[in-house]
Amino acid sequence: LTVLRALRGALPAEDFIYLGDTARLPYGTKSRDTVVRYASQCAGVLAARGIKALVIACNTASAVGVDLLAQRLAPLPVIGVLEPGAEAAVRASRSGRIAVIATEGTVQGGAYQRAIAARRPDAVVSARACPLFVALAEEGWTDGPIVEAVAHRYLDGLFAAGPDRPDTLVLGCTHFPVLKGVIARVLGPDVTIVDSALTTAEVTARVLAQRDLARGEGIGTVTLLATDGPARFARVGSVFSGEPVFPDDVEVIDL
Repeated sequence: LTVLRALRGALPAEDFIYLGDTARLPYGTKSRDTVVRYASQCAGVLAARGIKALVIACNTASAVGVDLLAQRLAPLPVIGVLEPGAEAAVRASRSGRIAVIATEGTVQGGAYQRAIAARRPDAVVSARACPLFVALAEEGWTDGPIVEAVAHRYLDGLFAAGPDRPDTLVLGCTHFPVLKGVIARVLGPDVTIVDSALTTAEVTARVLAQRDLARGEGIGTVTLLATDGPARFARVGSVFSGEPVFPDDVEVIDL
């Protein structure tokens, strides 16, 4: 939903269909094969509704599934959140020392490390899984002493003072932008924070324009789909999207 929020800001005239796999989240702790299977099922549902482009709004699914889904859905453009985040991190970093925080699956798979190295071979990338950030975001705990304590626990070692301290942090999970304020406060002003949601929206806008798929005028619509729990989806979704979401707004589907 943080990606959807950024996409709507960048492409206000477009119609969006959002599918949240609430019955099977989180993806970040599951095996590669399971994530690929789930992502393929979700993509199939969306493709059947006549979409003109697919954005994989999850770093874990992007890390393992973007190439496969691009092949299966061709010529439909398929855009992941990981590559735009890596590209933005390389542009932002002055020293080449870049930190990535993400889910366990994204960190262990090494996808960000490879994507950054491909763009800047001399980069030094450190990565850490921050699973409690996901839980805090899902509960709507985006500020306060508990959230700040967890941020210090995860980030203090990663950003210890010294010549090797990273100057750039990639928020490598689409849950993490809602915690950006606390993270920025803990790190201080000398660390640039890269939000993959914003960079993905920029790339999506560019791809649609290049393929002559962009809609230039009007106000787009949003259709919300979930695989379970419309009430919880609405509660959590209101935090992530920055505006009220109501259970009646959510269509529950079965995969």
